[in-house]
Amino acid sequence: MPALISHPPPPHVVGPATKRATRPSKKLPQSLIESAKLAKKESWDSEKHLAFQPPSKILSMKEIGLEGHGISPNACSEPFPLFSEEAISQMRAEIFSETVLDKCQYASTFNANMVRGMGHELAPFTYDAWHSPETLAKISQVAGVEVVPAFDFDIANINISVSDDKNAEISIGENKLRDGSDNDNLSSVAWHYDSFPFVCVVMMSDCTGMVGGETAVRKPNGEVIKSADLARYIEHQALKALGGRERITMVTSLRPKSPFIRDESVLTGVRGISNLDELYHQYTEYRLEILEERLRAKSKEERKLALAKKKYDIPAMRHFLQEQRAFIDSMLTEIVEVEDD
Repeated sequence: MPALISHPPPPHVVGPATKRATRPSKKLPQSLIESAKLAKKESWDSEKHLAFQPPSKILSMKEIGLEGHGISPNACSEPFPLFSEEAISQMRAEIFSETVLDKCQYASTFNANMVRGMGHELAPFTYDAWHSPETLAKISQVAGVEVVPAFDFDIANINISVSDDKNAEISIGENKLRDGSDNDNLSSVAWHYDSFPFVCVVMMSDCTGMVGGETAVRKPNGEVIKSADLARYIEHQALKALGGRERITMVTSLRPKSPFIRDESVLTGVRGISNLDELYHQYTEYRLEILEERLRAKSKEERKLALAKKKYDIPAMRHFLQEQRAFIDSMLTEIVEVEDD
């Protein structure tokens, strides 16, 4: 009988200590909210709002010492244009709208201020942008595998970091650069693995005068390199961006579109920063759809084999059923009651 797991197991994800949805303790500057307002709201138009250009380089899993891990030979890419400035303005207007800030702000021990779970009702432009076939085709091109948003609650996760003193930030950056060193040790987010196979990170801030803000990648041998953001299979951290008043990033989690590619997504990193009813409904729906497609395809295959009078393949069927049992067991691990300490 073939082995149930013929690929390296995914790394263990450590989530924030935050167990339940928590609102930020510090309000965002009113100037940030006011500056995001627009006189005219637009609908998503891929011809106008998509500004994709291929990245200058895509690192492979082999190049970073993780060949055979993950669901794609591609690991990460250099930054690349994806949305137009007009699209970013429309998204910022939705993110910093009164209704979104009232209903969709979260905080955790990882990030002090986030916006997530906006949905189509509160952020139709952002939602349509990430569900656009044109957008997903370009992202899939970079990912090396066809991907779709993990589920709607993660369209999208916006990490917000704001400085009250621009001059102080610039001073720190200048001092670091003056002696020939860089800001590699100034982390914005701790070393971690994401909960989903891929993420796409969009910079929502003006980067003029900004130093840093990259993502540091730690190889299995301990070597650290800089690149664009990673996800489930690669240990990484966001470095602080110095020299600006804000660092706002939009992070959208992605999973394989095909139900026949293994899905090792977990909820560890998002359970404590989500509305659990919405999160569990959406997670359950897409996972059961995957299971449904797999069972339907297997049933069709078995029907053809029976009609052709083929010998029944016991090891193959047991292997298939064990894989589906492992898939269901993984769901049982993720769908849990959250208890307070």
